[in-house]
Amino acid sequence: MQRFIINDNEAGQRLDKYLKKLLKEAPAGFFYKMMRKKNIVLNGKKTEGSALLRQGDEVKLFLSDETIASFRGAAPQGRELEQKYPVTRLDILYEDRDLLVMNKPAGMLSQKARPEDVSANEYIIGYLLSSGQLTEEQLRTFVPSVCNRLDRNTSGLLIAGKSLAGLQRMGEQLRRRDMDKYYQCLVMGKLEGFGEWKGWLKKDPKANRVEILEQQVQGSSRIHTGYRTLQQFRSREGRAYTLAELHLITGRSHQLRAHLAAMGHPILGDSKYGGGQRQDPLARQLRLPGQLLHACRLEWPDGTILRAPLPEVFQRAVGELCLME
Repeated sequence: MQRFIINDNEAGQRLDKYLKKLLKEAPAGFFYKMMRKKNIVLNGKKTEGSALLRQGDEVKLFLSDETIASFRGAAPQGRELEQKYPVTRLDILYEDRDLLVMNKPAGMLSQKARPEDVSANEYIIGYLLSSGQLTEEQLRTFVPSVCNRLDRNTSGLLIAGKSLAGLQRMGEQLRRRDMDKYYQCLVMGKLEGFGEWKGWLKKDPKANRVEILEQQVQGSSRIHTGYRTLQQFRSREGRAYTLAELHLITGRSHQLRAHLAAMGHPILGDSKYGGGQRQDPLARQLRLPGQLLHACRLEWPDGTILRAPLPEVFQRAVGELCLME
């Protein structure tokens, strides 16, 4: 027999979901059979898989140690754990018991796209393991996760939940749009003043790109983007560029990149939407590997503000344009 005490990162979920994380190799029907036979009990009593767990609850498994070990599966340890969750330097701008906010560099995935990928999510788990804030045993039943996503080549503020409470609270704030998300970008052309753009976005999953539409069609989502001009430039060849701040009012895949391109102002370096090295001489000169788009600021209703400084490549591009004026 083995007993498990539910902690705050495990509470709030159904018992059968918890058991599947705990004994990941066991077939689903096994749990219900064991509960019917009272080989799995909750707080000393017969239970059902739909029971919601609370912090401090006791789950007892009247199973042999060999059965439990075989169904738990081998957890990565030592070098395997280090390879799965590598430790690297993270630019952490804010951290408390439940949340972590980092300044993600361009080129780093927010989350895995393929099983073999290593993303910001894995680096954050590696940091929590190496700093003693997370144990290998805790990782079996709770996996910290990023709360928002940035495209691989978009830099800036990335939020992660270190605890279940943090994930739930931030997830709710993102759903309710309680925070304002601002980006800076360097775009092609002369963008004037300030204002808002509205439209509809339809994604083409096969091409991994989106289309901006003026009218709703089947499968499209409504989008809303605010913008304001920060600084205008002109290159020696007479090409116009604009440093702009964007307000992400709705958050859809590629929304800012595609919306700007649809309004005639592709983001410099964005080859997918018309601002790459093939389309722009400055992008070629700077050898930009991706779009100059940076999640620079988060603002909450209580006045809390988090800022992320512009990355070096972005500053270099602005500096080059200032020298040309």
